[in-house]
Amino acid sequence: MAHRWQIAISAGLLASVWAGIADVLHLVTWVGFLGCSTFFAQTETGVKGMLMAMTTNLSGVFWGWLIIAGSSALGSPIISYALTGIVTAFMCLQASNKNFAFIPGTFIGCCITFALNADLAAIIPPLMIGAILGYSMSLLTSLLINFTGKTAASIKDDAVKEM
Repeated sequence: MAHRWQIAISAGLLASVWAGIADVLHLVTWVGFLGCSTFFAQTETGVKGMLMAMTTNLSGVFWGWLIIAGSSALGSPIISYALTGIVTAFMCLQASNKNFAFIPGTFIGCCITFALNADLAAIIPPLMIGAILGYSMSLLTSLLINFTGKTAASIKDDAVKEM
């Protein structure tokens, strides 16, 4: 990993900013980090990658909510198990649409929904901010790489001139 320091500075700085914002706004910090992780785990970059993280995570939130709501309404554990299997199949099948192609993002959103008992107000804002956080880390890393590359070239040029 050629740009380890730039990545470390970007990730460390923005992670601390996110932790502070989440604390002040009473958002679930780890949910934001999962949204950020989704951005980096899938193959798209830039805005397209951020949108992929958001759409797959949000679809998972929907599917998780559907399982919880359906299981509550149906009341039978056996039917709940069947519903979980059917919904899981649909979670995988939706990946046929290129906008939902990152299946792990869907499962991440679903798992968050289970963990927070479908509390959408606690799930959706930090999850979306997390995807923005990932994109921001990517942008800052690129800026740092560009800056340090120019600085290194400038130092090298100065050294050559002094000879």
